[in-house]
Amino acid sequence: MSEAPAENEEKARPPKARVAAAWAVHAFTASGVITALLAIAALIAGDLRLALLWLGAALIIDGFDGPMARKVRVTEYAPRFDGAVLDHVIDYLTYSVIPALLIYRFGLVPDGWGIPAAAYIMTTSLYCYGNREMKTHDNYFSGFPATWNMIVLCFYVLGTGPWVNLAVIAALGILTFVPLKFIHPFRVTTLRPLTLAVTALWALATFWLVVASGPETPPAKAAPAAFWAFVASSLYFLGLCAWRSARDRKTAGSP
Repeated sequence: MSEAPAENEEKARPPKARVAAAWAVHAFTASGVITALLAIAALIAGDLRLALLWLGAALIIDGFDGPMARKVRVTEYAPRFDGAVLDHVIDYLTYSVIPALLIYRFGLVPDGWGIPAAAYIMTTSLYCYGNREMKTHDNYFSGFPATWNMIVLCFYVLGTGPWVNLAVIAALGILTFVPLKFIHPFRVTTLRPLTLAVTALWALATFWLVVASGPETPPAKAAPAAFWAFVASSLYFLGLCAWRSARDRKTAGSP
């Protein structure tokens, strides 16, 4: 009878394989900081294209670690370590800090505006990561989700001028605090198969545009088909966000 508590304790221990899987997912999430370091190294070397590619790798890691964490139930099998906090730390670095530095380093805004624009990005992003209501009940982001890495990528692909870039930065910083809906392509269930297909198209198009372009060959000329695929897929996401936000306003205003 005295061995019963020990036996119960042994049975209560989680399987080692599941614990290992949970920690492996945490390690996968943590690898995003390595891609961040490599993006910073590219930034210091003055290679915008390579910095964007490393930020793209960080984006892929961030896109897959959430579903993986839910699949292996990390909160159950590695409860002492908060993967959400780890994810936020790396996301702030790769989604906000490094893109802000890219804007400053490569003169993507008018002269004299580099530091103010970078500071604006980094400070407004803090609200996003501290906002307990950042996600809506239907898995949209409430307000601009501080995805400045994608904004810098858009500046590069579209070749927009410094003043346009500054205006976009100013507007998106404000939209961080406005409860419009921004899509999470992996979590939103509405039109999910189509959204995932468009996301894959967008990812392939942007990768090809960054790789094929160069100092003398802007993305639109380097790969016209990929450029228009990028534009079309981006418009799909913008349209879906606008439609969902407008529908919510209409529902809220109805008696």
